[in-house]
Amino acid sequence: MAKTIIVNAVPEETRMAFLEDGEPAEVAIERTTSGHIVGSIYKGKIQNVLPGMQAVFVDIGRERNAFLYVGDLGGGKRRGKGKGEAFTAGRELIVQVAKEAIGSKGPRLTTHLTLPGRYVVLMPTVDFIGVSRRIGTAEERRRLKELAAKVRPKGMGLVVRTVAEGRGEDDLRKDCEYLINLWQSLTARSKMVKAPTLLYRDVDLLIRIVRDYLSADVDKIVIDNREAHARVVELLQAVSPEMLPRLELYAGNEDIFARYRLEGELDKLSMRRVDLKSGGYIVIDRTEALTVIDVNSGKFVGKTKLADTVFAVNMEATAEIARQIRLRDIGGIIVVDFIDMEREQHKQAVLAALNEHLRKDRTRTNVLGLTGLGLVEMTRKKVRQDIATVLNGRCPYCDGRGFVRSPETVAAAVRRQIRKLGKTQPVAQGRVVVQVHPRVSEALQQPGELERLAKEIARPVAVEAVGDMGLEAYTVLTDKN
Repeated sequence: MAKTIIVNAVPEETRMAFLEDGEPAEVAIERTTSGHIVGSIYKGKIQNVLPGMQAVFVDIGRERNAFLYVGDLGGGKRRGKGKGEAFTAGRELIVQVAKEAIGSKGPRLTTHLTLPGRYVVLMPTVDFIGVSRRIGTAEERRRLKELAAKVRPKGMGLVVRTVAEGRGEDDLRKDCEYLINLWQSLTARSKMVKAPTLLYRDVDLLIRIVRDYLSADVDKIVIDNREAHARVVELLQAVSPEMLPRLELYAGNEDIFARYRLEGELDKLSMRRVDLKSGGYIVIDRTEALTVIDVNSGKFVGKTKLADTVFAVNMEATAEIARQIRLRDIGGIIVVDFIDMEREQHKQAVLAALNEHLRKDRTRTNVLGLTGLGLVEMTRKKVRQDIATVLNGRCPYCDGRGFVRSPETVAAAVRRQIRKLGKTQPVAQGRVVVQVHPRVSEALQQPGELERLAKEIARPVAVEAVGDMGLEAYTVLTDKN
């Protein structure tokens, strides 16, 4: 499978697309104004204690206080029952952002700190050795675990990353030494500053691309900005010089995302419906608590039995569902409603196919299986806003409902307002003038409608269509002339 990384870097934002066989599999966007705070480490101060939720709000110096659960508080004891008080208002502590602010919720914190490098992740607050499960063979995982045991500091934890496959002890040791120095530097700073203070900011998207995405199976990385290209060259010379020949500076006049046909793909990320090649389609609906994906046969009618037709659509949908979850960076609870299948072997085959496609995902996903209603439940780690939220804002007309009131409904509301006005103001006040959207104007001006209203309130009624007015907006005025 050919893998390519495309990077579009301009002063206001950096965009990255990870392509598999020419098709986008993952997209990341980081804007200068909003920034990236997941992984950043702060010296914070506890502001509010919530004993009933075993959690606290922590001031880390941002607009909203961050949230810390007792389960994410390392090295402390639970409050109550004579076990000490880890949660005390005014207490200062070092915390790391585990999840960005999403919706009305502030960032989520942890005190189980991690410092990621190119080949290893240092965990200075726990005593642990781990190896990425994505590394191919048990023998290689065992070899890397032995190397990690040699290079890790006593009492600290170390996790070997997937990109370390095939690497030697020196590579892991250099990475580990850099991270230890970083940890010592930020802990020393924490003793000299008052909370709330930022101690360590995770690297920007350009550097994270090299750290997290640029593995041995990536064929090339194409960057359209000379300064950004130079930064990556400098980084690769230090950590992975063998990857330098795969780095390319884009010199075309056409926008790089347009050149690789990615702009249209980004537009599709906001659409509910995704068509399948067979004629079937999936529909993706997001709520605050979960995401629901519905599979439909659409125009696909099959060639043999109904059971085989349904199975074929569901199998095709598994690949697209896994791709859309990665591409849109959908996290949290996900429920998939496949077309009903009667045969148990078909159900198990669809589950197996979904799991297989999800193996490509670098974010942890857990498929829980089929419910009694035939729904597939799954969870996916959520640490930041999904791509749809980054690209889109709340609709000013529907306020996020996904629909607006019909012209007939707005017209009925206008009539009620006119009748209310007729009862509260004397006739001498003059005629009533209504300003509405053109479609609402049509609904109000059905034959005999205005005459009937005018007779009912004993005052003339006029309607003005305003083209730039919202469909749900209207104004009822009194014209004394």
